[in-house]
Amino acid sequence: MIMDTDRDTNGHMENDESNGSLPVGNDAVFDLQTLLSQRRDLLWNVLHERYKFNTSIKRGQNFLLKHIDSKLSLIVMYADLVGSTRMSMELPVEKMAKVIKAFSHELSSVVESYEGFVLKYVGDAVIAFFPIGFNKYLACDKSFRCAKSMINVIEDGINPIFEKDGYPKLAAKISMDEGENVAIQYGFDKSAPIDLIGYPMNVAAKMNSLTGPNKISVGNNVFKFLHPSIQTELHAIPLDEKEWKYVDHKNNSLYMVYTTQ
Repeated sequence: MIMDTDRDTNGHMENDESNGSLPVGNDAVFDLQTLLSQRRDLLWNVLHERYKFNTSIKRGQNFLLKHIDSKLSLIVMYADLVGSTRMSMELPVEKMAKVIKAFSHELSSVVESYEGFVLKYVGDAVIAFFPIGFNKYLACDKSFRCAKSMINVIEDGINPIFEKDGYPKLAAKISMDEGENVAIQYGFDKSAPIDLIGYPMNVAAKMNSLTGPNKISVGNNVFKFLHPSIQTELHAIPLDEKEWKYVDHKNNSLYMVYTTQ
């Protein structure tokens, strides 16, 4: 177990996570290869009907239940499966169902490992959120590292098993933004579904269309709080003001979006 005790002047953690380690909780670090081996074994059993996924949004709903009609500072993440329309045309429906379930479950597991919450599943997309907490720098760094781990799990966990069983290789487009959202509940009892409403939800969803396969895009509200070493992995996306209508209200200019190389 490795303890994260050193922070730089901006509140960023000084330890190097570039080896792909997956943090769980505040101080535990698991070896990525161990994680991927576990995920491959589970996924193989799922494809061969020896195990059923237990994907649930209950944890996220329980968190939001405590904040109904309240403003929440969150990082919102959209993880969208690339090429799902084509796959649905080419694959038998039972195989397509397994693809969607595997994609959703594996990415959800990574989100929860990084202390994030799954908000909902919309078709072939996983929508998650990360509370800002006491340190926005750490929250932004953690959500970005989560996105990188999601891509690693797809490339090195899901795809090797899928290829052996005749399934297509998967890829994801991941986008995220930060800001205030309001938790609303569609009903009057505790079991009624809860959703998030806010500008970051809209921007993160729209950014997904600007994102390439297995790439990560972040809005400026996230980018400016990322560690400098992470910022070097990203470049600004050229935006057409006729197509991109989102505005940075702090300077009344186009809201900047950055994506991985």
